[in-house]
Amino acid sequence: MTKNMNRRDFLKAGGLSTAAVALGSTGLLSFNESKALASPKAARNSFRGYGPLVKDPGGVLDLPQGFQYRIISEEGGLMADGRPIPEKFDGMAAFPGKNNSTVLVRNHELSGNTKYPVIGRNPYQREHTGGTTALVVDANRKVQKEYVTSSGTIRNCAGGATPWGTWLTCEETLQEGHGYVFEIDPSDPENNLSRTPIRDMGAFSHEATAIDPATGIVYLTEDAGPSYFYRFIPHDRSQRTGSLQKGGVLQAAAMEEMSMDHTSEFHSGQRFGVVWKDVDPEKPTLDAGRKGCIPFSRLEGAYFEGGVFWFDDTSAGDNNLGRVYRYIPATNTLELFYESTESNDLEMPDNICLTPWGDLWIAEDGGGTDRIIGMTPEGETYLFAENRLNGSELAGPTFSTQGDTFFINIQTPGITFAIWGPFASKNTGRQRQMGHAVPPAPYAPKVSDKVSAFAEMEGMSALEAAAFQRHGMPIL
Repeated sequence: MTKNMNRRDFLKAGGLSTAAVALGSTGLLSFNESKALASPKAARNSFRGYGPLVKDPGGVLDLPQGFQYRIISEEGGLMADGRPIPEKFDGMAAFPGKNNSTVLVRNHELSGNTKYPVIGRNPYQREHTGGTTALVVDANRKVQKEYVTSSGTIRNCAGGATPWGTWLTCEETLQEGHGYVFEIDPSDPENNLSRTPIRDMGAFSHEATAIDPATGIVYLTEDAGPSYFYRFIPHDRSQRTGSLQKGGVLQAAAMEEMSMDHTSEFHSGQRFGVVWKDVDPEKPTLDAGRKGCIPFSRLEGAYFEGGVFWFDDTSAGDNNLGRVYRYIPATNTLELFYESTESNDLEMPDNICLTPWGDLWIAEDGGGTDRIIGMTPEGETYLFAENRLNGSELAGPTFSTQGDTFFINIQTPGITFAIWGPFASKNTGRQRQMGHAVPPAPYAPKVSDKVSAFAEMEGMSALEAAAFQRHGMPIL
């Protein structure tokens, strides 16, 4: 970056070059969406999903025409060693296995006495019932093996996959001695690493994590009230199993007037921005509040792809129906991408993921029927799945490495599904495009003329200014 380029020009140039690279390198300009995206109702230049849902005769999960599911795991069934499959299925990630198989690592959000606890041989604390399991799913989407990968923890809610093939499982609790992140290696289950908390990542009500593979920085969300948005800068950035245990610095995001030292690279037009503040890992929530960091309502899902960290605030907004944010590390930019209202009919976003072809998929955790909602880089939305069984949340959305199978859980009773059908082909360029796309109009945050003028004056996008305005920054 040149020193005499202001931030507005940099963002414009960066957005143009990103789009050009995305379109040119992947052939998206000649992308035949009517065929590749398998959507009979899609307009030629706009993907609108896979069509209406078809009622499931079994009354479990409605999907579009051409898609089917298989229940591959249910709570109370038996694992390979005869132990019962634990209940309360939650966060999940998929890893490549042998012979085109997929290895799923799955959380169990358990605490206290429960009918089907996680029973491990090498627990963190034997009296506690939470933990993680793994499933080896073959190319025919049948489970070959199911086993415990960690145990003795509390309320393993979400987490995140690492670029090096392990799973970070998060405890969503403030109980003393807990509220930590643990690293799980599905190829070496119940090892000592699985029972050793990564203390420098903080003791708080953890929800989810995601890692920027370019830097090794870990981004974390907190499910509490208030919640804070954290990042962990590891001392060892080799991105190897166990490297996070070597410690690091925990920071929380704030919005402040930036000093000239911060703004010099972007010229003098930028006055406000995201500032990262070191916080005490033993009491990060308290420390973040004292230092004026951004208070969110209740942070949930997280996902990193294409240089963008996506996360959501499930009960934020005027109607407490939720928001989705994206943070772009390269420009240190926080944007409010989506804001739910009653009229746009999307309730309480929870787990999120980016599809292999570049759409953002959001799992709801609202009071009514919960669904999977898709949002496209072209500004469209569509419905992909709906829980017809009960009012329990859908959790743990993840795709196989091959991109041909989608896995999702119903939390209670614990059910894991494998779903397949005419999914679109992988498109990394379109994934990058999603990271810089304008949100679908009905879901975009409302931006007043005053906020728009502020954005222009400060060299921000309207979405960045909306994030600032919602969190109390002065809009002049």
